[in-house]
Amino acid sequence: MTNKQIESESSAGLSKARALLIIASILWSTSGFFTRWLQTTFENDAGPEIHPLQMAFFRVLFASLGISLFVRLKDVRFAKGMVFTSISFAIMNALFVTALAMGSAANAILLQYTSLIWCVLFSIFLLKEKPDLRAIQAVFPALVGIMIIVIGGWHAGEGVVILIALGSGLTYAFVLTGIRSLHDVSPAWITFCNLLVAALVLMPFVMTMPFPTMNQLLILFMFGVFQLGLPYLMTAKSLKIISPQEAGILTLLEPVLSPVWAYLIAPEKDAPSISTWMGGGLLLAALFWRYYPLKKKPDVF
Repeated sequence: MTNKQIESESSAGLSKARALLIIASILWSTSGFFTRWLQTTFENDAGPEIHPLQMAFFRVLFASLGISLFVRLKDVRFAKGMVFTSISFAIMNALFVTALAMGSAANAILLQYTSLIWCVLFSIFLLKEKPDLRAIQAVFPALVGIMIIVIGGWHAGEGVVILIALGSGLTYAFVLTGIRSLHDVSPAWITFCNLLVAALVLMPFVMTMPFPTMNQLLILFMFGVFQLGLPYLMTAKSLKIISPQEAGILTLLEPVLSPVWAYLIAPEKDAPSISTWMGGGLLLAALFWRYYPLKKKPDVF
């Protein structure tokens, strides 16, 4: 195989990995939609109120059942780092859904992306990967954009929710770094283990809560499989090729798209504010900067 063919295959693999992350980001961005859908079921007396921990439990339970279909017997093996990654995932899931249910969905999603700075640090210092200069530069406008949107949508009494969401950002970075370190383990198996452990950790806390109706279970099933399970499987596959530094930047599409879906669902309630437009513009600028092709300097003989 020639060097040109190798480069072509490598480029194709990188493009596929990036495409998977883009699709994952689009699916992730529907979290606010599913949360709001569940809230309408008990607001309209169509079922019991779903506690945030209940939502987190059924979400990962159904996601694990869906992903189990992709796990082959030969994929089943245990590797160093899987326990840490799975526990980090369980904590992240509980923190994120709690922040989502207790406060602004936009703020919960955005603050999870403070993981950007952690992804850069963990990738360089824990995984010993080469610094991605463009990704590091893109972190700064992205973080400024996040802060503008969060401050613009700040409500009194949300201090605890902010801390919970920041915690989900830290654990999200642990998850991405952990998955990246498990490069020789099947993405489907890693994803299944993470989801199953998260469900087992949460199970004792939800045993005594009112059981959801069939309609609510159907919503939770779609929430788990399509918003959580499939996107994480795609992410695990892409992290075989892409570093956490780049993955953190590329998945910024999620907080950009989330308010768009919210507006399309309820334009009278979720019209984007000025701070959302400003912050969203900076997030797009960060993405543009990371992926805008640099002109190669001509060789000098």
